Amino acid sequence: MGRNTTYRGDQTLIYDIIDLLTSIYYFMIIAYVLMSWLPNVRESYVGELLGKLVEPYLAPFRKLIPPIGGVLDISPILALLMLTFVAEGIKALFDLFI
Repeated sequence: MGRNTTYRGDQTLIYDIIDLLTSIYYFMIIAYVLMSWLPNVRESYVGELLGKLVEPYLAPFRKLIPPIGGVLDISPILALLMLTFVAEGIKALFDLFI
């Protein structure tokens, strides 16, 4: 019974780490998208750093979904949904193999 408790503790730790990393990246994407509404913010040090971390993930979604009317980019919404689905999928794989 003690071993099973450790197993659940390890599983919970893995889930917490996945949730933490997902949340951090989720908010990085949101911050990057909000920066596009403010002039010159993306050219700041923080904006460039977020761009280097977030843009490689957003680029495939932007190729799939062009901006609506040439102005409204909804690809980050799909990117955030996929991020959540992938995180849940990783947790499901841990359930299967751990």
